[in-house]
Amino acid sequence: MQNSESMSMKDKKVRDLMVEKKRLVEVPYTATLAHTMNTLVVNKVAAVPVAAPPGQWIGAGGSMIVECDKQSGTARKHYIGMVTMLDIVAHIAGDDHFSNGDNDDVIKDLDQRMSAPVSSIIGHSFEGLSLWTLNPNTSLLDCMEVFSKGIHRAMVPVDGEMENVTCGVELVEAASSYQMLTQMDVLRFLKDNAGGELQRILARSVQDLGAETEKIYAITERTKLVDAIKCLKSAMLNAVPIVRASDLREDDHRQLINGRCRKLVGTFSASDLRGCYLATLKTWLGVNALAFTEEVATSPLFTASDTERSESERCRRELVTCNAESPIYDVIEKAVTKHVHRVWVVDQEGLLVGVVSLTDVVRVIRHSLLSDSDD
Repeated sequence: MQNSESMSMKDKKVRDLMVEKKRLVEVPYTATLAHTMNTLVVNKVAAVPVAAPPGQWIGAGGSMIVECDKQSGTARKHYIGMVTMLDIVAHIAGDDHFSNGDNDDVIKDLDQRMSAPVSSIIGHSFEGLSLWTLNPNTSLLDCMEVFSKGIHRAMVPVDGEMENVTCGVELVEAASSYQMLTQMDVLRFLKDNAGGELQRILARSVQDLGAETEKIYAITERTKLVDAIKCLKSAMLNAVPIVRASDLREDDHRQLINGRCRKLVGTFSASDLRGCYLATLKTWLGVNALAFTEEVATSPLFTASDTERSESERCRRELVTCNAESPIYDVIEKAVTKHVHRVWVVDQEGLLVGVVSLTDVVRVIRHSLLSDSDD
């Protein structure tokens, strides 16, 4: 039947996406930011929930997500928020702490700021303002609706038994354990099940995503790492493209610029900081962000699980791009295989003209699945 694949996707549940998920990685509320950052590095994750003793905290956004003993139901811990690399970046660059000081002062200040407890920075980024759960019986389409509105991840109770789920996300939950579901998990699932009507949807072009835009925040190849971090914080962006500096105009290499129709040469992301431990980060603050991204691409923390790539391929980070005519499936495949959360849209000359985010892709696929089902 023509709509069988759409109906099949419509019948899928969150539990279908959790089969191979690993245990939840978390940090205690007393952990320092240095410890939290190293936890992100070692576990190769972009965010961790923060756990505190029950009854002492109000969760982010008024949430009440509790881990309980399976037998007695006694609360063991309360998850009070989610911390991402962007939260840490915002804290590092907060209140212009990097300005006008010499390198020794910057390093000393960085040490002090990274000794702060992780509980003190919850909510520094938009995503950290709330903490969400998704019931295992939530439909895939409801899950996609949540992830199409700027939420990148949600906790899923392992033993959630509610059969009649009417709302996509919950702020209140009690379970004996949890796992994490992300936008990337959803796209990986769609990629692995791209048959029938879903295959037709994924054959549509990037143009249907509205990815081309008149303004694209970017930094230049001459922007220093310390300034790139401040740029992410000022616009609360998880990543920015790195473009060729202009020979025709005077660029401010310490600020975000409009990168449209500039030559794309790299990407700087908050998650790049996971490629180095704190001690290493201190030594790289004065180098330009492009050099940092190329250096961090060779870090064992990034390449340990990437053995299929040759040494020469690791030495310079590959640009993950598409063009306006690229099918959506190609964008998903690149995002999943290269572990990136955005794909830059370039023209035939490699000039930057737009960006496709995971949020864009999830939104368009969900809308198409619902439209096909209605038809």
